[in-house]
Amino acid sequence: MAKDYSLTGETGRRAVEQGAANPQWFRPEVDPADIRSLMQKSDAIALRDTLIWLGAMILCACVGIALWPSWWSAPFWLIYGVLYGSGGDARWHECGHKTAFKTAWMNNVVYHIACFMMMRNPVVWRASHVRHHTDTIVVGRDPEIVAMRPPDLGRIALNFFGLIDVCKAVLRMCLHASGRVDPQEARYVSPKDHPKIFRIARIWLAIYACTLAVALLSGSILPLMVIGLPRLYGAWHHVLTGLLQHLGLAENVTDHRLNTRTVMMNPFSRFIYLNMNYHLEHHMFTMVPYYNLPRLHALIRHDLPHPEPSMLAAYKRLIPVLIRQLTNNDAVIVPDLPKGAAPYRPEVEMLRPHAM
Repeated sequence: MAKDYSLTGETGRRAVEQGAANPQWFRPEVDPADIRSLMQKSDAIALRDTLIWLGAMILCACVGIALWPSWWSAPFWLIYGVLYGSGGDARWHECGHKTAFKTAWMNNVVYHIACFMMMRNPVVWRASHVRHHTDTIVVGRDPEIVAMRPPDLGRIALNFFGLIDVCKAVLRMCLHASGRVDPQEARYVSPKDHPKIFRIARIWLAIYACTLAVALLSGSILPLMVIGLPRLYGAWHHVLTGLLQHLGLAENVTDHRLNTRTVMMNPFSRFIYLNMNYHLEHHMFTMVPYYNLPRLHALIRHDLPHPEPSMLAAYKRLIPVLIRQLTNNDAVIVPDLPKGAAPYRPEVEMLRPHAM
């Protein structure tokens, strides 16, 4: 039987009544001085990575336009698409936390650029992500649960091409442009921020309308290859990595070690993903910038489950759980802890009969 994941339903209300909302999360015991050191932000590192990201996008777009409509342009559009439709996701995330750059306006500029690329209203999604971190995978409270139980495998597959997300984003943009917010969003977005939401949506719709008009007048999809379509054909990498953040792990727990995973990845994926493969570490200490997450991992790994050694290994473990969840909503992965680690809280015993 499907669960009620709606933020406006009874599940969310019960979560608040039962104290499951905004729980006291487990954190490893570490020297606060070490964490303060890791929280130090660097404009130089973030600017370097941003210039590489945007520079590579501009280069690929220029070459792709120059070679258009030859098939020789295809590899450049593929790279451009991944940097746009997946690299934008990571920059949206990190700059939304305001941790990439030391200088606030730099975070805001990159955040708004990435939000436009990902079709995510910057006001709505900042509020959404705050809720995701306070109530991580709490049913009826977390608006960013990517796969409900039982999982809709068809929807997951379509999102590798951005089809579901983009359709939803366009409809939501139109809703905001009309001066309304979704009832789900109203649960976590302050009413005073509504005018900003509406203004941004109207500006974005105007940009997309102009891009579409240029494409129609020129009789070419080339303008859409630069703005809009990369959100579709470049989405696969951010879906591939994003599914591994929480999927197949426990819901309604107070220990991120039970609902968030770390996966070792190759350097190219780590650059596109901005080290969010260290996702467990990120959820435990959200103010540590992405470039310090490997050092944070080394500092606290004695209290963490062993990371998955690769994306392939992670999916080999995850896919059987998703298949089992089609008939058993309670099927989850309960990661083993290393010897000497701080133990899970007693709530984990309820998960073990269904663990894989």
